[in-house]
Amino acid sequence: MDLKRVVVTGIGALTPLGNSVPDYWHGLINGVSGANPITLFDASKFKTRFACELKNFEPTDFLDKKEARKIDRFTQTALVCSDEAVKSAGISKNTVNPDRVGVIFSSGIGGLITFQQEVTEFAKGDGTPRFNPFFIPKMILDIAAGQISMRHGFRGPNYAVVSACASSTHAIMDAFNLIRLGKADIILAGGSESVIKEAGVGGFNAMKALSERNNEPQTASRPFDKDRDGFVIGEGAGMLVMESLEHAIARGANIVCEIAGAGATADAHHITAPHPEGLGAKNVMFATLDDAGMKPEDIDYINVHGTSTPLGDISEVKAIQAVFGEHAYNLNISSTKSMTGHLLGAAGVIEAIACVLAVKNDIVPPTINHFTDDEGLDPKLNFTFWKAQKRTVRAALSNTFGFGGHNASVIIKKYSA
Repeated sequence: MDLKRVVVTGIGALTPLGNSVPDYWHGLINGVSGANPITLFDASKFKTRFACELKNFEPTDFLDKKEARKIDRFTQTALVCSDEAVKSAGISKNTVNPDRVGVIFSSGIGGLITFQQEVTEFAKGDGTPRFNPFFIPKMILDIAAGQISMRHGFRGPNYAVVSACASSTHAIMDAFNLIRLGKADIILAGGSESVIKEAGVGGFNAMKALSERNNEPQTASRPFDKDRDGFVIGEGAGMLVMESLEHAIARGANIVCEIAGAGATADAHHITAPHPEGLGAKNVMFATLDDAGMKPEDIDYINVHGTSTPLGDISEVKAIQAVFGEHAYNLNISSTKSMTGHLLGAAGVIEAIACVLAVKNDIVPPTINHFTDDEGLDPKLNFTFWKAQKRTVRAALSNTFGFGGHNASVIIKKYSA
C-alpha cells in the first residue's frame, strides 16, 4: 500500500532550559546548563544533591487549582506542554475532526511523586487505609495521554508507550506509523517525566547511575568527557503535533519538517548496561535509515543518547562509526543532555525537538562540559563541543536507549513538496 507522508506542524516543550519552545532553543544554542541544587525536596543527605529542575514553573499559572491537585506533576507538565503544541499547530476540536486526532504520550516512570507521598502517609499512620481517591488515576503513566485527550477533546487513538528512556521516541514512532497507515490524520506525540523526589534520586543513586559532582552541578553532565561520572536527572515534557502531509496541506498548516523514518530494536544483553559493541544501537540506526529509504550520507546531524555514563557514551559512538563509516567524520554529533540533563521518558521527544529545530534553523546545538578527551573515543569525530555550529542540516537522527535494552531512533528531515 502507499504510505502517507508525515510532517510536523506543531511543537511544545517544557524543559529545564525554559518553559516554551523558544526559551528551550535559546538555551540550547547558547550552551546553557539547566543543573542546579535540588529545591523540590531536602536532598542534603543524598549522594546527589542537584538536578535539572524546571525553573519558575507553577502549575496553577496554567491549570485550575482544583484540577491541578487531582493530577501528578508529570501530568501537569504534559498538559501545559500540550497547550503550546496545539496552539502552534493551529488546531482545536472545532477546526479538525476530533475523531481523527489521537494522543500517544509516554512516561518512563509516571506518578512516582504521588506514589511516594501516598505510601509515606500510610506508613506514618496506624495501618488504617486512608488513601486519596485520586491515588491510582494520578499515578498510572497512561493518564497523561488520557488527560490531554480530555483537555482538547481529541477522540482518536489514545495510549501510552513505556520503554524507559526510549519511551517518547517509541511514541513518535507509533504516531508516525498510525498516520502513514491512514489510521489518524493528526497525533499529538511525546512524553513527560517528573521524578525529582526522594525515591527517584535515591533509587538512581543506589544504582550508581547519577553524577555526584555536587560542588559543580552545572558542569556535571559531561558526555564524552574522560571524567564523566553519571547522568544528571531532569524533568519536563515535550510534544510533536504530527500530521499527514495531505491533511496539513488541505488545512493550510505551517509545515515545520518531515518525519522520514523510525526504528526499534533490543540489546538483549543487560538490564541497565548497553551492549559493549553497541549492537542494538547499530541495528536501530540501520533499521531507521532503511525505514526512511535513506543512506548514511543523507544524515548531517546525530543527537545522541549521550547520557554521560562511562559505558554508554563509548558503545554509542562505536555503533555510529559502524553504521556511518567514513561519513561519520562529516557528521555533527552532540548530546543536548549536557544541558538539559536526562529527562528519562521525556528525553526522546525533547531531543527530537532539538533535531526539528536544528533542521529548521540550520544550527547544531552543542555538547557542553567537555574538559578532557577520552582516549577511547576517536578525536577526529565532531562532537560539537561547547559552541553551536551553523551548517545545512538536511536530516537529523535522534537516538534513545532505555534500561532493559530498548532502542529507538527517528529521522527528521527538511520538508520539500
